[in-house]
Amino acid sequence: MTALPPDPASTAAKTWTREGEKRDAWAAVRRGLFCRCPRCGEGKLFRAFLKTADTCSECGLDFTPQRADDLPAYLVIVVVGHIVVPLALLIEKEFSPPLAVQWAIYLPMTLLMALWLIQPIKGGVVGLQWAFRMHGFDENFVDDHVV
Repeated sequence: MTALPPDPASTAAKTWTREGEKRDAWAAVRRGLFCRCPRCGEGKLFRAFLKTADTCSECGLDFTPQRADDLPAYLVIVVVGHIVVPLALLIEKEFSPPLAVQWAIYLPMTLLMALWLIQPIKGGVVGLQWAFRMHGFDENFVDDHVV
């Protein structure tokens, strides 16, 4: 009796697998929020303000697959908006300051909060991508679009 050849569908490379190292999503996001490597928590995640390092200086994790794109900016807008808008409504209702005073308060506050939050939020997004094995952070990732 001869064995059947393996089914090509069952032996095809998977782009996502649970095999390999265990990755805790909460720990990875927390490490990313502190701008540290999502795997070891020791190496720096960024080489410049929003430029990720190529690799972790401690564990050697390759950060080049990360694709945070616009998600950190959207999350910053949501967070800052949920803080500034209720505060502006409260101040307007209670004190009714002149428009120039309101602009002098809200514009710098919005800008400073956005600049303060963008790097940690991007770090958290990169940590989440690593934990969920997205965009090449999976050791079994095969890019079908590479020619």
